[in-house]
Amino acid sequence: MPTPGAGPEPWRRPTTARRRRRRVRRAAVAVGVGAVVLGGAVAGVVGLLHRLDVRHTTPVVEGCTANLDGTRWWLAPEQADNAATVSAVVVRRGLPAHAATIALATALQESKLRNLPYGDRDSLGLFQQRPSQGWGTEEQLQDPVFATNAFLDVLVKVDGWQDLPVTQAAQKVQRSAFPDAYGQHETQSRAWASALTGHSPAALTCTLRPAPDDVDTAADATELRTRVARDYGTAVAASGSSPTLTLDARTLPGADATNAWAVAQWTVAVARAYDVVQVRVDDETWTRASARWTKAPSSTKSGAKAPATVPSGRVTVTLATPPPPK
Repeated sequence: MPTPGAGPEPWRRPTTARRRRRRVRRAAVAVGVGAVVLGGAVAGVVGLLHRLDVRHTTPVVEGCTANLDGTRWWLAPEQADNAATVSAVVVRRGLPAHAATIALATALQESKLRNLPYGDRDSLGLFQQRPSQGWGTEEQLQDPVFATNAFLDVLVKVDGWQDLPVTQAAQKVQRSAFPDAYGQHETQSRAWASALTGHSPAALTCTLRPAPDDVDTAADATELRTRVARDYGTAVAASGSSPTLTLDARTLPGADATNAWAVAQWTVAVARAYDVVQVRVDDETWTRASARWTKAPSSTKSGAKAPATVPSGRVTVTLATPPPPK
C-alpha cells in the first residue's frame, strides 16, 4: 500500500487558474449587481447579467443518486466523490461489495461522508480515525485512500466479517460509543456500494450544472489521470488524449464487465470535479446534459448502423471543451 502522507498532498486537487477566474467572476457579479441595485438602476442589472451570459441560466440543484430496488438514495456531489474513492479502494483490493457497504455506512455515520479536518478530540477524516490511537498521522488520515485502507486493514482481520451485519462489522472496527448508529445507513450504503462496485449497472447518476465556458480540457485530463491513479493505483490504466480518455478496468480483480461498470459509475460520481460531460460503457451512455444512462439503439433513425459499443472492460470518458469564439 502506498504512503499517501509522504511528499506533496496528492489527494488535494490543485487550484488551477481557471478556477481562480471563476471565483473572480462570481465576486465581480456580486459586487456589480449589489452596486446597481443600490443605485436603483434595474436596467443596469439586466445589461450586466446579459454580458456575463447568466441571465437565462436555469438553477440546478446538484446531486447524485444510486438506485436500489426502485428507491433512489441521494448524496451531495462532495459525498458522492468520497463514496467513489472508498468503493474504488474496495474494488482495487478485490474485496466483496459488502466491504464497501460497511465502509460507507461507517463514513456516513462518522463524518457524513465528508473528509473533515476536525472531530471529537483528535479524530479526523472520513472515518474520524485518531492519530493518538495509532491509525496514522494527521496528514495520512486526511487522505481518503489511506484512511479507507486503514479501515479495511482492520475489517478483514475480523473473524467472519463477510457474514456479519453492517452494524456489528462496523463496530468491530470503530469501537464506537453508539454501536447501533451504523445500521441507519445500511440500505443507502448498500445502494451506493452495489453501484460503485459494478453490481448494479446504470444505477448511479448525477445531476450537475453545465461545464463552465472557461474549462481547461488539458488540465482536466491531467487531473483525472492523477485521480484514477490515486484511487485505483496501477489496476486501471488511462489512455488517449483530451478531450477523450479510455479507462481500462481489465486488470482489476474480478469480472471485466462488472469492473467496467464500477469504473464507469466511479467516473460519473467524480464528474463534477473534472468537467466530465459523457461516460460510455458497453452499449450505454451517461451524459451530463441528460443526467441519465441511455442504451444505444441497434440502428439510427435513418437506418444506419449505430455507433459501436465500448470494448469489454473499458470505459470511454469525454471532457468538456471550451466553446468556439463568437
